[in-house]
Amino acid sequence: MDTSYITDYYNNYNEDQRTKSRHGSVEFLTNMKYIRQYVPQGAKILDVGAGTGVYSIALAMDGYDMHAIELVEHNIEVFHANLRECGAEIPVEQGNALDLGRFADESFDAVLLFGPLYHLYTREDKLTVLREARRVLKRNGHIFAAYCMNEATMIQYAFAGDGSKMMECLTQGMLTADYKCISEPADLFEMVRLEDINGLNREAGLKRVKIIASDLFSHYIQDRIDSFSNAVFQNYVRYHLTICERPDLIGATNHSLDILTKE
Repeated sequence: MDTSYITDYYNNYNEDQRTKSRHGSVEFLTNMKYIRQYVPQGAKILDVGAGTGVYSIALAMDGYDMHAIELVEHNIEVFHANLRECGAEIPVEQGNALDLGRFADESFDAVLLFGPLYHLYTREDKLTVLREARRVLKRNGHIFAAYCMNEATMIQYAFAGDGSKMMECLTQGMLTADYKCISEPADLFEMVRLEDINGLNREAGLKRVKIIASDLFSHYIQDRIDSFSNAVFQNYVRYHLTICERPDLIGATNHSLDILTKE
């Protein structure tokens, strides 16, 4: 697997700030809610593709026993700087989600996959990541797997403005006949539909607890959300949390969160 595209992207992208905007924080707040709901405090969690440590550090401050691996050296440097700033202690190693061989079978209460599945373009690679997470997961543990969803990309990118991007994508063979995005490594992000995720779970021997629309409409109306008063924003978050489990809305979210256990 060629990881140079991913490394180049994150070397020039401020991943540390992504969830700190008003609209970006909706995803973070939602994911944290469900991790806390399903993973008891003090549990041992592996954060795979940990980025700059946004989730690892927040969960460590909550009392979880965090361990992290991250592919991109630049992100690891920022992660270490963030650790120095907050005083938390988390072992952070450079590594790839496709190979968790350094960790023993059934050694974690939970595994976070908040990023690796965005950047894998073959079914085989996605299954390898899910199976590796399953292997290191304890019998009653949970995997939290995040995906980028197809329809949000179609609406917000392909049909943005005058829709010329959509025509360009069609001309370049980047869409199927039913408007499913076809991604290559140079495109950086792989888009999926719910049926794709369901198939992966079956093959990987994983059972869904529930699937969440982590950010749902937050990117559709991000300028509006960023200008809300505190009171309105708090109500927006409460509204979002009341609808984020609705199965009829999962396909419309930018990021989904699949909560899984072993079959």
